[in-house]
Amino acid sequence: MKLLYRIYQWLIAAPIFIAATFVTALITSIGSLIFGTHWWGYYPPHIWARFTCMLLFIKVKVNGRENIDRKTSYIFVANHPGAFDIFSIYGYLNHNFKWLMKKSLEKIFMVGSACRRAHHVFVDDSNIASIKQTISDAEEILRDGMSLVIFPEGSRSWDGKMIPFKRGAFMLASEFNLPVVPITIDGSFKRMPRFTYNITPGTITLTIHEPIFPGERGFNTKRLMAQCREAIESSLPAQDKGESAGKRNSE
Repeated sequence: MKLLYRIYQWLIAAPIFIAATFVTALITSIGSLIFGTHWWGYYPPHIWARFTCMLLFIKVKVNGRENIDRKTSYIFVANHPGAFDIFSIYGYLNHNFKWLMKKSLEKIFMVGSACRRAHHVFVDDSNIASIKQTISDAEEILRDGMSLVIFPEGSRSWDGKMIPFKRGAFMLASEFNLPVVPITIDGSFKRMPRFTYNITPGTITLTIHEPIFPGERGFNTKRLMAQCREAIESSLPAQDKGESAGKRNSE
């Protein structure tokens, strides 16, 4: 069965996925340029992500959707155990948002330009001026009632356990006084871990936790980071709790 799936993955699903990705990037780019980014920057990739999960026999289960309001802006922070985190959130969070993503992703053929035209926020933490520009870009996005999704670890885990959080997401929450919503992604590491391109069909579970309001609790970056980490970890199985043993923290 595993051999049959591997043949299907590489000979059938992979070419379809590549074609669907470039078509989605083209539609997103053109639609965002002509009609604006609110609909065209979100729904074509949303459909693409769900299609990808179905194509590769990945089921996504969502818990806690009642904790968020479609009309409220949030900063979503999620753990990052595997490649399917992006598809899971894009396809199944069901809340319009922009990504805060690495500047290096802007170089991906067609996809990078589509993300730029859809007004996703690219972060370059190489100097103070770049960080200030990121905050300015994020402010423009959030002014329209949009939300941001951030992986505060900065990169995928090597062993499925969380790696230390970076402060950026929580600094933005303080800057704009927005509620932070922790999201636990469970099962993504088993579907496609960082060290392989082979996929294992199965289920990924998203758990959307209750918002944390920095203003109401007296903002402290370290405390907010700890609260979010504790919430995310609370919905992980025992073997995935704790800090990653891997020291490599960049892609």
